[in-house]
Amino acid sequence: MLSDDFKISQLAIPSVSFLISFLAYTSQYFFLHFESAPLRKDEVWKTNIFALCIWICYFRACFVDPGHLPADMKSSTSGHADKDITIGRQRWCRRCEAYKPPRAHHCKTCKRCIPKMDHHCPWTSNCVSHFTFPHFIRFLFYAVVGMGYLETLLWERGAIVWKSRDLPSYLGPSVGQLIHLFLLFVVNSMTVFALFILLVRSLWSLLFNTTTIESWEIERHETLLRRARVLGGYLEGPGGKKIRIAKQEFPYDIGIWSNIKNGMGGNANIISWFWPLAATPDRKSGWEFEINDFEDPGVSWPPPDPDRIPLPAGPLPGHDSELLKTYSSAREEIEAFHHRQAEDFKRTRPFSEIQRRKRFHERYKQQDDRNEDDERGPRPVYGDESDEGEESWRNAEGERLRDFGVDEDADFYDEDDVPLGVLMKQRNQAQ
Repeated sequence: MLSDDFKISQLAIPSVSFLISFLAYTSQYFFLHFESAPLRKDEVWKTNIFALCIWICYFRACFVDPGHLPADMKSSTSGHADKDITIGRQRWCRRCEAYKPPRAHHCKTCKRCIPKMDHHCPWTSNCVSHFTFPHFIRFLFYAVVGMGYLETLLWERGAIVWKSRDLPSYLGPSVGQLIHLFLLFVVNSMTVFALFILLVRSLWSLLFNTTTIESWEIERHETLLRRARVLGGYLEGPGGKKIRIAKQEFPYDIGIWSNIKNGMGGNANIISWFWPLAATPDRKSGWEFEINDFEDPGVSWPPPDPDRIPLPAGPLPGHDSELLKTYSSAREEIEAFHHRQAEDFKRTRPFSEIQRRKRFHERYKQQDDRNEDDERGPRPVYGDESDEGEESWRNAEGERLRDFGVDEDADFYDEDDVPLGVLMKQRNQAQ
């Protein structure tokens, strides 16, 4: 049986296509038969040109590939990955079993890491990424402008109907035409309002070179700063480890002009920004991004977050008995070690085995309760409730990472937990 998410995703593109057709073409049928103010020739051309631009941009936003990890990215000793390793933090994707490039996130629908992932759009059934963002924002632009123009045509005909409301019914439009005009006006008004809000939000992201996911991370960082300010600048991670939380500037805001140019595929030609058939950004781009150098070179984004660290959950099932096992020879012990190393490299541990910590306010309250009778100071309080960990933190709009299409298990935890087998392989090849 198909899941609900799958059913919805299968209906998304046909539903949007039906909506575009209803507004673009049935409105023309209505106008052509509206005797009081029939559609003029210039209005026909404008309406169909806007409709064509919407169709092209929507098709490209739906079907352009949002990006794949390059082959050399999966190697720890060549290409982009080697540069990422040498400059500091290593981000690892457990799902892809590969290094995760800057600004990339693992999409739970596309089942892979997406370069500069903004969100997985349910209405295009595709990720808005480094490669699809220009098409997506052009679609929003032409949809808002085109439906805005249609709104003026509907208002004009609606005003004529209102002025002739006292005339006999046979001198005005039929009941069917009135119902059609009402449906067009309501549907178009609601759609253009929703898309206008989305366009403004997308333009804001374009101006400041941030993504929807990174806006979530920025707000999360500000929340951690407020918490740390109360607790002396440090927050406690699993196992009682203290992690310093300091204000960190967003590194990819490099000036409005450069932000827009990079967001539109690195093209400085303003005309191409509005051209529906503009080329998709170069497939070699999207894995490295210019930064503003406000922070030290070794500082990476997102900032440190103690709740991205999973609780120590012990060895894999059966490993504890293997570690205590005695061997008849050194060769047998070496073979057992290589076997455990290969299992670690495969990263076969189920995500359900990773323990989650309780929400911050619950841990903090329980610490206070314990401290009343405990002179030794605060102690960490852990829990294993799968829906109460800090990955369930929501921003001011009530959104979690998963609401943007991100695979939370792959993205919130273990980004810094590079498998031992990979590290040893990297060291051996470097020698």
